[in-house]
Amino acid sequence: MYLLLIAVILTILKYMEIGPVAGWSWWVIIGVYAATAVWWQVADASGWTKRKAMEKEDRVKLDRQERIRKRLEQGTKGKR
Repeated sequence: MYLLLIAVILTILKYMEIGPVAGWSWWVIIGVYAATAVWWQVADASGWTKRKAMEKEDRVKLDRQERIRKRLEQGTKGKR
């Protein structure tokens, strides 16, 4: 995702002819987009993307369980 952000920023700088990017060839900018596409293909093929998504889901699940556990503990303290 960071590569895509860099590519978009470089495209804007090139189009607006700002700074040293104005003198670069468009092929450099296209190369950054190509690198982004290659990275996404490698990440998907290796399972890295899926693994990160699963880790995020696990984190959300554990956070939810912890919140429920805290609510249950607070409810039992008042009844004792």
